[in-house]
Amino acid sequence: MTSPIKLFMLTMLMLFIRSSNADDKIFTFNAVNQRSVSLTAQYWNPILKYVSEKSGVQLELKLTKTALESSAMAGKGAFDFIYTHHLFTPTNAAAGYRVFVQPVSTVIKGQIVVLANSPIHSLEQLQDKPVAFASTAAFTGYAVPMNAFLRAQIKVIPDFAGNQEGAMAQLKAGKVLAAGVNSEVMRDYAEREIFKYRVLWESDSYRNVPIAALPSVSTEKVKAVQEAFVKMDADPVGHKILMNSAAIIKLDPPYGFIPATDKDYANFREFYKTNLIKDFK
Repeated sequence: MTSPIKLFMLTMLMLFIRSSNADDKIFTFNAVNQRSVSLTAQYWNPILKYVSEKSGVQLELKLTKTALESSAMAGKGAFDFIYTHHLFTPTNAAAGYRVFVQPVSTVIKGQIVVLANSPIHSLEQLQDKPVAFASTAAFTGYAVPMNAFLRAQIKVIPDFAGNQEGAMAQLKAGKVLAAGVNSEVMRDYAEREIFKYRVLWESDSYRNVPIAALPSVSTEKVKAVQEAFVKMDADPVGHKILMNSAAIIKLDPPYGFIPATDKDYANFREFYKTNLIKDFK
């Protein structure tokens, strides 16, 4: 027969093991495919390693092959944390992701761009012409510029490249006359690839891509992750990691992250209520 003391100690050991296992849980983090899978991983992995160590919440990067796949999985709540605008689409909103942080670069815009020496000088000249986009899941890289075409009653032929930089590569190679892009990603890509472009059209400002968590992730853990992100740039070690990651994609300063909430993204929801697009995902 087991003695009361041994039974107590066994019970406490089991509770400790359960607690340790809970703390060791790995939380998935998905970043939307704006760039290639390789570049995305090179940028995010050092940052997530730092945040994991500082917050005590183990984050593991989980990438998909395409933005469409990422969006579909986010809509099903497949990731604990996500870095994407796709959580605001009517299809994905039901997953209930909660915004808690965003990059310190606060605004981005949708743009329709051409090469600097292009003979195209107006949207009307793109009537019935192929235009490169990332995918129907991209907000500033598809929904916003395509809505501008529709409102101007200009019909273009969408040429989907899979991600933002894929669309930009098609433009650079001369395979299309124009591309719908995210202003920040476009700027960084052009600097890295050394080519010049011209903006034909530009949207109003939108908040930069947010980081959000599933409702099932405890408030305590979300706050710990938020604090680690927000304080990262002030820490010499964290700042160096941010600079090194930024150098990979030619991201200009300022670096780091700031707190954000769902209220900061009200114009996204308004866009989805009033836009003319029928095929966004």
